[in-house]
Amino acid sequence: MALFERKTETENVTGDAATRALSVAAVENDFVEGVYDKLANVYDLIFGPTLHPGRLRAIERMNIQPGERVLEVGVGTGINLSLYPREATVTGIDFSSSMLEKARERAARKDAAPVRLLQMDAADLKFADNAFDIVYAPYLISVVPDPVKVAQEMRRVCRPGGRIIFLNHFLSPNPILSRIERLISPFTVHIGFKSDLDLPAFVAQTDLKPVSIEKVNVPKIWSLVTCVK
Repeated sequence: MALFERKTETENVTGDAATRALSVAAVENDFVEGVYDKLANVYDLIFGPTLHPGRLRAIERMNIQPGERVLEVGVGTGINLSLYPREATVTGIDFSSSMLEKARERAARKDAAPVRLLQMDAADLKFADNAFDIVYAPYLISVVPDPVKVAQEMRRVCRPGGRIIFLNHFLSPNPILSRIERLISPFTVHIGFKSDLDLPAFVAQTDLKPVSIEKVNVPKIWSLVTCVK
């Protein structure tokens, strides 16, 4: 199987996608930080096993080669750290100091790949252009106040030909489910995500070109979106 397979979901983006709102819910950094500071002690219990198949698939899809530089945007409690090959050079950033504290505890374990952990705003990455081979945002892009700005920063720090990868829940194409997701999105932000982030609008507004969109986890309501710069 080829590393990247284009899916029909990426082929027809509706004309208004470039201008329509990504979500009905709006959040600020302080709000997000507060939510994740509260979730730090229970995040792995709530979102660990349920979302783990997607994490495994993302690492497999990355096909990380020895020496490749990986940036994980939204490293959280460091739940991915044991999945990276030890030959990779991994940097993880997060806005929440409480989540990073958990990640540092994980990074000290013997099964974790060597990693540099930094507190940083995903919308203002303090790295040079083209600094990484892979830039990965697991279960993050529907959390941040400005998903487009974060994606643009991820693209900036990724080298030409590198991979930009999003693992996330997006608005369902089913009209009934999407209506429900929009209704509950102002409430789901209190447990750490917007339930109605619009993938076609997100792709159009970030000028990213997905080469692969795969449904992951059970139920398959999360997507693994792979782009190449």
